[in-house]
Amino acid sequence: MRSNVREQALDVDWVVVGSGFGGSVSAMRLAEKGYSVLVIERGEQFRDASEMPSSSWDLRRYLFAPRLGLRGLFRLTFFKDALVMSGAGVGGGSLVYAMTLYVPPRAFFHDAQWEALGDWERELAPHFETAQRMLGVTDVTGEDPADQLLKRYGEQLGVGHTYRKARVGAYLETPGEEVADPYFGGEGPRRVGCQQEGRCMLGCPHGSKNSTDKNYLHFAQRWGARILAGREVVGLRPLGGGDGKDGWLVTHRRTGRRSDRGDVTIRAGGVVLAGGALGTNELLARARLDGALPRLSPRLGKLIRTNSEAVLVVTVPEGRAEAIARRVAITSSIYPDAHTHVETVTYGAGGGAIRGLFTVLTGGGNRLTRPLKWLTQMVRHPGWVAELVFKPNWGQRSIVVLVMQTLDSAMELTFKRKRDGSVRMQTRQDPERPNPTFIPVANAFTEWLARETGGAPGSSVPEALFGIPTTAHILGGATIGATPQEGVVDRDHRAFGYENLLVCDGAAVPANVGVNPSLTIAAMAERAMSTVPAAPGAAERAPLGSVPIAGRTAGGEPEPVPQEVPAVAS
Repeated sequence: MRSNVREQALDVDWVVVGSGFGGSVSAMRLAEKGYSVLVIERGEQFRDASEMPSSSWDLRRYLFAPRLGLRGLFRLTFFKDALVMSGAGVGGGSLVYAMTLYVPPRAFFHDAQWEALGDWERELAPHFETAQRMLGVTDVTGEDPADQLLKRYGEQLGVGHTYRKARVGAYLETPGEEVADPYFGGEGPRRVGCQQEGRCMLGCPHGSKNSTDKNYLHFAQRWGARILAGREVVGLRPLGGGDGKDGWLVTHRRTGRRSDRGDVTIRAGGVVLAGGALGTNELLARARLDGALPRLSPRLGKLIRTNSEAVLVVTVPEGRAEAIARRVAITSSIYPDAHTHVETVTYGAGGGAIRGLFTVLTGGGNRLTRPLKWLTQMVRHPGWVAELVFKPNWGQRSIVVLVMQTLDSAMELTFKRKRDGSVRMQTRQDPERPNPTFIPVANAFTEWLARETGGAPGSSVPEALFGIPTTAHILGGATIGATPQEGVVDRDHRAFGYENLLVCDGAAVPANVGVNPSLTIAAMAERAMSTVPAAPGAAERAPLGSVPIAGRTAGGEPEPVPQEVPAVAS
């Protein structure tokens, strides 16, 4: 921040919009540097495990659709080219993610969108280490039936050497026992050891998950940051109509309210946008349509990535499903080829409502032929329909297949103002490098898994009926670039054309990560915050987590950067 910002009559030094991985990191680091910080989160605050949803059927506390009275932690957003799953609440996506924290493969660091801007492997390496310490990353050690099947499949493909146990952010010791903080020398919250129920993506019911409210946000609040939950930012404008060097006007209202009654506007020295790729793109587009950000790059909404994903499922018959959900959500992975990463996932007991997202396995085709293939599969395999749709205990009996790729695929978001002043976003495929609507290797593994278990294979409903992929890792739209003609933010996450406006979430990620992107978002936010100078007069201190912390911290040494993808058979 320029020094004259702090001389204005401001309400707060920094507003952080969103509290997921990027927002949590930003809030803590800014508070650590001596700034006053306000975090505004559109979702609710779940103060302890007892406030988490009892199951996926607990719609009021599980689904996020505030205009329907649902203020939970899981959000579904439908576009014509993708179904997006994301998180809501204080902690953002960390509340419902599968805790999988991988360093991405080398291809990510060398993507053409940003490769020329720096040696990203070297620059991000210390920040990956810091993020792993803060998030308490450790290796899964046990082997469950789904692990054994995935390993065997890799061996049959000739890529058994790519099998690895997942690195996760969870307290896996002392199952069911509450202990003093094991990560930060007793300065963090008390924790309960994981009981291996597989419910990580429903909101951990025991508090074993290292969601950001238990590390970054915990310390942010200890150092003075305030969190305002259940409010969404609807306006963003530079003070005096300039470039933001004098500060920002930030307007927020109760989440879900259509009118501007009850709107509150505050004056902030700087703003960090971290509302997730969809939230950040929506807010920037709204400000541009309002005429508040005319200098914003025309690249806003471009290079939207789905992590090139496919989500499928195999539901195993009752008699053969023993122990497949006695684990954390994701425990291992393989690379069937150099660009493709495959994981098995569980929702555990209580995940039954998720079955509504799946139908019988359907092959590739276009939007005309795929529904016909789906009808054929429905007629040919009534047993699959019964297992996938009707029989009980779906969550305990289902192995979700998550496939991600590092391929250079993309789409874009278009923006249109609605009558109530909000923004309608819609997707449009990139004609030269469209996001895949069918990944053959994903169907191949799902078919094999169904044969081995006697289970019923399934595709996601949008993919089978409409050729629309499902993703839990939407990225881009306000990406890093060399110039405003190539990106929305510079290499330090600063919006081109403005001062003291940063984007520090998945919207800034310039390429498909190819693995679960949470750790990458956190590490990139760590680096962005390292470029912000400390507040005048702030005490000097080593950033928390930048060196080993007294206590257990992460299991073993942090994963090095870069992670090489083992060579695979051609």
